[in-house]
Amino acid sequence: MDDTLDAATVEFDDERGVGTLTMNRPDALNALNGQLRDDIIAGLELLEERNEDADGVALRAVVLEGAGEKAFCAGADVGGFSDESAGDSLARSHYDVIRDFPAPVIAKIDGYCLGGGLETALACDFRLASEGSTFGFPEVTLGILPGAGGIQYVEKLAGPAVAKELAMTGEHISAERAADEGIVNHVYADDEFEDEVEAFVTDLAGQAPLAIQAIKKSATMAVQTGLEEGLEYDRQLFEGLLETEDHAEGAAAFSEDREPEFDGK
Repeated sequence: MDDTLDAATVEFDDERGVGTLTMNRPDALNALNGQLRDDIIAGLELLEERNEDADGVALRAVVLEGAGEKAFCAGADVGGFSDESAGDSLARSHYDVIRDFPAPVIAKIDGYCLGGGLETALACDFRLASEGSTFGFPEVTLGILPGAGGIQYVEKLAGPAVAKELAMTGEHISAERAADEGIVNHVYADDEFEDEVEAFVTDLAGQAPLAIQAIKKSATMAVQTGLEEGLEYDRQLFEGLLETEDHAEGAAAFSEDREPEFDGK
């Protein structure tokens, strides 16, 4: 599958079950406007439809990246920003679609990752960055705040002091500091970035898809509910996975001392 939307491109690797969704506004540093937000949602819907094809390879992971060599996403397109468009974008939030997507979504960050772009990355399950990337919330310089959960995400990952510092100062921080604060999972040397991301995605795509989806659900539940409810939810997920073909394959592969071949069934 290879589809070009108005402001994004969607590709699917049939052999590995890995989708790539590219924000394709490089001249605008992949800034978010209404069309790009809509295209991110549409692109993920296309990939989910592909996953429902019984004859196809199960969707194992999605890589979200920015076109060009300067930015993952530099934030909202301020030139087209208005109170009405902001409200509409939050109502049909691509952030929620990313967060709730069944397969893991990996933010591949190379360059600027600012404002709504950082919030987009924070909605993903993993954030992999090149060492030359920069992060920040410049909204305060416009007299507003990150309106799509950025402060909440950073507070949970790095604590309230860091969240307030980034949101109140509008400063840009390095990829290294973002990793030190727990905002980014991994930082790779610029000349090794492509290979390292590929290795990470390949490893993730090789795991049992249904178990990965269940783990994502569990992790989401963990930040939304109390411990007792979370433990019961995990028990239910565990019991469901025991009935899957992937579990049978994993157990057989372990007994036979070989690598498992999961089908997502």
